[in-house]
Amino acid sequence: MDRETLQQAHTAALTAAAHLRLPFRSHTWKGQTGEFAGSGTGSSLDFQDHRAYSPGDDPRHINWQAYARTGSYSMKLFREEVRPVIDLIIDTSESMFFLPAKAIRTAELVYFITESCAAAGASLTTHATRGNAALLLDPDTLRNHTWLDTARHLPAPDPAAAPDLSKVPVRANAIRVFISDLLFPGNPEPILRHLGQRHGTIILLAPFLHSEARPDWSGNFEFIDAERRSRHPHRIDPATLRRYLAAYTAHFTHWKNISRRHHSAFARIPAEQDLSTALHKEAVPTRALEPC
Repeated sequence: MDRETLQQAHTAALTAAAHLRLPFRSHTWKGQTGEFAGSGTGSSLDFQDHRAYSPGDDPRHINWQAYARTGSYSMKLFREEVRPVIDLIIDTSESMFFLPAKAIRTAELVYFITESCAAAGASLTTHATRGNAALLLDPDTLRNHTWLDTARHLPAPDPAAAPDLSKVPVRANAIRVFISDLLFPGNPEPILRHLGQRHGTIILLAPFLHSEARPDWSGNFEFIDAERRSRHPHRIDPATLRRYLAAYTAHFTHWKNISRRHHSAFARIPAEQDLSTALHKEAVPTRALEPC
């Protein structure tokens, strides 16, 4: 994708981010000052509780009305307001960008998460993975639309391998967003265990094409391995197509079941609909996103 296409994807993401965002309100945060409810006490206007006064407490928070009634000092406690913490991990394997519609949807999802975090004042780190390699992306590459070139030149000894997320550092109490089509072999457990460690909240956003989910192949085809760029001729008859559809369905059913076990929000996002429609239909019902 060229820069103009990425800018168009960014525009679509801005439109969606005006109505939807990551589930910030449903999460209890700890950390730097911001606008979302934290788990501690602070100086917001959201009253939380009372406690007895201790020497050194801020006298501005003494409940003087209670003192007039009881003669004892007590403190008003207010809900702490903090900045959300988001770890974004992008699968930049070739299958994510092999066809234009899926490549654009992937870019739109990346920009949507970026803009959702910016609007909320969240602390965002972005990592690219490619096979068993990983890279921390400079925020400037997202702003100037060069992140994709940087990510796709990430050297990977085996580009067809499942992402090795153990190489991606995650921050405590963060929402971890993993954007991937999940079209790689292997057990989802190691990925979800890593994403869930240190009290992480997991969101999986999986872009896909209807042509890969429900193909109408019949006859002779030359298939291309997107990761290794190798070609494989096959004849597709009805029985072969049924086996493919059964394997595809079983693969994503397994991911959904494992995700449920890890309390993950899992949404598959079709590339054929506009971004806002697809997110409203697929990501909001699974609580991967929430209305602004």
